[in-house]
Amino acid sequence: MRILGISAFYHDSAAALIEDGNIVAAAQEERFTRKKHDPRFPENAIRYCLAEAGTTLGAVDNIVFFEKPFLKFERLLETYLANAPRGFQSFRVAIPVWIKDKLFQKANLSKALNEIDPDVDVEASLLFAEHHQSHAASAFYPSPFDEAVVLTMDGVGEWATASISIGRGRELEMVREIRWPHSLGLLYSAFTYYTGFKVNSGEYKVMGLAPYGEPRYAELIMKHLIDVKEDGSFWLDQSYFNYATGLTMTSKKFDELFDGPPRQAEAPLTQREMDLAASVQHVTEQVMLRLTRSVAQEFGIKNLCLAGGVALNCVANGKILRDGAFERVWVQPAAGDAGGALGAAFAAYHDHHGQPRRLNGAMDAMKGSYLGPSFSQDEIERRLRAAGSEYSVCADNELYARAVDSLAAGDAVGWFSGRMEFGPRALGGRSILGDPRNPAMQRTLNLKIKYRESFRPFAPSILRDDVGDYFELDDDSPYMLLVADVKHERRKSMSADERSLFGIDKLNVPRSDVPAITHVDYSARVQTVHEETNPRYHALLAAFKERTGCSILVNTSFNVRGEPIVCTPEDAFRCFMGTEMETLVVGNCILRKADQDSALAVDYKDKFELD
Repeated sequence: MRILGISAFYHDSAAALIEDGNIVAAAQEERFTRKKHDPRFPENAIRYCLAEAGTTLGAVDNIVFFEKPFLKFERLLETYLANAPRGFQSFRVAIPVWIKDKLFQKANLSKALNEIDPDVDVEASLLFAEHHQSHAASAFYPSPFDEAVVLTMDGVGEWATASISIGRGRELEMVREIRWPHSLGLLYSAFTYYTGFKVNSGEYKVMGLAPYGEPRYAELIMKHLIDVKEDGSFWLDQSYFNYATGLTMTSKKFDELFDGPPRQAEAPLTQREMDLAASVQHVTEQVMLRLTRSVAQEFGIKNLCLAGGVALNCVANGKILRDGAFERVWVQPAAGDAGGALGAAFAAYHDHHGQPRRLNGAMDAMKGSYLGPSFSQDEIERRLRAAGSEYSVCADNELYARAVDSLAAGDAVGWFSGRMEFGPRALGGRSILGDPRNPAMQRTLNLKIKYRESFRPFAPSILRDDVGDYFELDDDSPYMLLVADVKHERRKSMSADERSLFGIDKLNVPRSDVPAITHVDYSARVQTVHEETNPRYHALLAAFKERTGCSILVNTSFNVRGEPIVCTPEDAFRCFMGTEMETLVVGNCILRKADQDSALAVDYKDKFELD
C-alpha cells in the first residue's frame, strides 16, 4: 500500500511517500525551487518521491493533505467576528485570498495533482488529516517506541496550538489540546518579530542569541503576557498581541511593556535584544518542563515524542531529557510543517486503513532522515563537467584522507554525499564542515562562508561511541535536536576580565578544547553520527579522529544565509564558487577552489533574500 502525504500553502511545503509503512522518500519543495520556506504546491517534491519509489501517481492508494482547510477557515471567521470591528484591515487582506484559493483547496489540489498525472481520479483517493494529528503521527509512528506520550506544539493548526496524545502500537489518540489564540509558538514568534527577526524563520536565531543575555524580562512575561498553571497549561493576554486580527505580531501595549518599538531588521543588536531572547527562551523552557512533568506523572509512560515547530527548540529538548520525567525522548527531525506531510501519510496508513505498525527493535524508522535525492557517481561527474568545474576522482580512503588534510589545514569543506536530508538540519549529507579545535572557525564560517550574523553557533557532529567523552550526554542525538553541555574537563578556565564580558563581547573567548562548537554558555547542539545510517560520514569522522585524536567536526548546512540547503551537484558547485569555501567533496569527486576557473565565481552573498 502506497500513501503520499502533502503539506503546502503556509510555509515549508513538502511531500512524503510511504509504502507498506516504510518511508521511501520525503523532501521539501524549497530544495528544488531554491526559494527558502517555499509554501507553494510541492510539485517537484511529489515528482521526486514518485520517481524514488519507481511508481506513478495512479499507483498511489491515497493522497493525504496535512490539515483541514474548512476548520482553519472556521477559526479565521470566528476570530474576526469575535473581535470586530478591530482587525478589519487584516480581514480585508485575508478573506479574498481564502475565497480565491484556500477555501476550495480540494479542487485546487485535484487540479495541481492532475497536472502531474491527468488520468488519476484524485478526488476519489484524497484524504485530509488534522494539523496536529499530522504532527503527532510524524512523531510517534517513526519513533522507536511501542508506547509513548506525544506532545505537539506550534503556532497554530486549525484550532489547536498544542496537543497531547497517547500512542500504543498502531493506535494514536489525542487526549488534550490547547486552542487558539493561546499559543506558545506564537509567543516565541512575537519575540522573534520584536527582536527584529523574521517570523517562521528567525526563531532559531532567538534561541542562539539567548545565551548572550540574561532572562531579565522573564518575570515580566510571566506576570503580564502568559499565565502558566502548574500542569503547564497556559493562557495569553491578547491585549499585548496583534497576530489574531492584525498585520503585526505585537501591539502598542507590548511595546510599552518592554520600553520601545520592535528592533528594525538588520539593525545592530544590543544587550536588550539578547536579554529579551534569554527571557522568552527561559519562559518557553518552563512551560515545556511543566507540561512534560505533568503528563509523565499522569500517564506513567516512560517515553516522550515531540513534534511541531516548538520541538525544534533543541535547548528546551535537552532540558526535558535531563529533567528525567521521561526516560527517553525522541523528536521528529522534520518537526515543523514539512514533517506534516510524513505524519499525514502515516495517519492514513495506520489510522484510516488500520494497518499494523512494525518496530525494527533498534533505531527509529527515519533512516537518519536521509530521505531526499541522491546522485550516482557517473551522474555527479556529468553534472560537474557541465558546470565547468575541475575535479579529481578518488577512491574512498584517499577521499577521506584528502578531506581530512583540508580540514586539518583550516579549510571549510563542502561535503555532498548520499541522500539529502529531510528537515531543517544538515546531517552529513549536505553539510559544510570545519575543524572544531580551530578558535577562528566559528567566525570564519559565519562571516566568510554563510554570510550571516556573527553570534550564530555551530553544531558538532561526533561519533556516537565518543559522545560521552565530550558532552554531558549518553544518548542518541542523530538529528541535532538535543543541546548538551560540554564536559567540565574539556572547558577552559576564563580570566576575571573574560568573565566580566557581556553580550556579544563573549563571542571570541575560547571556552573549551573544541572552541568552534562550544557556545558561550558551554553548550552544544549535538549530532551523534551512526555507521548504520551514514557510513561515509561516519568514516570521515573516524579518519579525522585517527589523524587528530578528535572525533568531532563542525557541521553546518550547505548553503548561505537565505538559501535553501543544496540539493544537486550544481547547487553545491554554485555555492562553493560563491563563497570563500576552499574545498568541495561531491560523491567521490574532490574540488579545490584554486583549480577552478575564476570566471565561474558568482556574487553569492546578495543572491538570496535574507532570512
